[in-house]
Amino acid sequence: MTLIDRFLKYVSFDTQSDESTGLTPSTAKQMIFAEYLKSELEALELEEITLDEHAYLFATLPANTDKEIPTIGFIAHMDTSPDMSGENIHPRIVKNYDGKDIVLCEEDNIILSPIQFPELLDHIGEDLIVTNGKTLLGADDKAGIAEIISAIAYLKDHPEIKHGKIRIGFNPDEEIGEGAHKFDIEKFGCEWAYTMDGGEIGELEFENFNAASAQIVFKGRNVHPGYAKNKMINSIRIANYFMSLLPTKESPEYTSGYEGFYHLISIQGEVEQTVLNYIIRDHDRLKFEERKKEIERLVTLINAKYGEGIATLELRDQYYNMREKIEPVMHIIDIAFAAMEVAGVKPNVKPIRGGTDGAQLSYKGLPCPNIFAGGLNFHGRYEFVPIQNMEKAMNVIVNIVKLISEK
Repeated sequence: MTLIDRFLKYVSFDTQSDESTGLTPSTAKQMIFAEYLKSELEALELEEITLDEHAYLFATLPANTDKEIPTIGFIAHMDTSPDMSGENIHPRIVKNYDGKDIVLCEEDNIILSPIQFPELLDHIGEDLIVTNGKTLLGADDKAGIAEIISAIAYLKDHPEIKHGKIRIGFNPDEEIGEGAHKFDIEKFGCEWAYTMDGGEIGELEFENFNAASAQIVFKGRNVHPGYAKNKMINSIRIANYFMSLLPTKESPEYTSGYEGFYHLISIQGEVEQTVLNYIIRDHDRLKFEERKKEIERLVTLINAKYGEGIATLELRDQYYNMREKIEPVMHIIDIAFAAMEVAGVKPNVKPIRGGTDGAQLSYKGLPCPNIFAGGLNFHGRYEFVPIQNMEKAMNVIVNIVKLISEK
């Protein structure tokens, strides 16, 4: 089975995660996919294949040399984003892309256009896998899974490439921030690993946001509006006032690079109660802590203005910037950098404006930077992946293995 055959097979599985269930995996369909992958790893005759009750799938390509070589790992996640349906995905390959609009769905006039997505023009002449405009594609992160398994199959077929023990790991629920929660790094047994979960070709990431979630519940009092004077407390208006206190320009649509933000992700409100859910992000740990304190300060201000207990806050840290865990072992970045250059890829070291399982794994004791898987426009109907990006990512995995062996 080729790299692309694998990818097209994998996206036929609906593996959308769901943060509301409180389970791991959060959806049973992720386990169905994990069981399929397990059968494929068995067919490849890998060793130490384990699939636990939480859908964490591990396997080993054993060393083929007596040389002392570090055990390393490659990791990808099985779930797709809750942001858009991953059911009945119908991928299509656009051969030798010509730089023009791609009609994804003529019936609904859904068009993937370089006017809205100028990154398409970087891939003229390449072969693009696109959606039919009704679902996401699932390159995040089934491209990563396909690249890892294809690289392992290549190494098995080329025993002249000497290598140490290689571990691979596929986990559920990355898209809801829980992919690393039950990841047993002691059982995985690596000195370090790489997640194949980045986007555009060349991306190499070892910095990510510090992240927290904030839920603020505003209590109100509902009475007949005709007789509401000095009695009604409209929680919607109080929540609106709270929102106005946060700086407008410190939101995702106004920020880039290392700039952090407050992001309002949902509102549910009636007069009696309104709930705001925010995510808080910043690369700088000090600024991150200051952002959390600002949310706390504003909640205190609301209670001082409208009455104690009107606003309650649940603030929860989600993950931290992995940079401080990677800097002491920067040779693992150097190896990935060199592996890209050998593959003819220009490395693009950049901060992740988001999170990755690798961040949480790094804090659990497994240094784990992130490498491109090749897809673009994740989490929506305009997602696509150039086949050439995937092939390069697979080559990078093989080159990492070679370079570690040579060193």
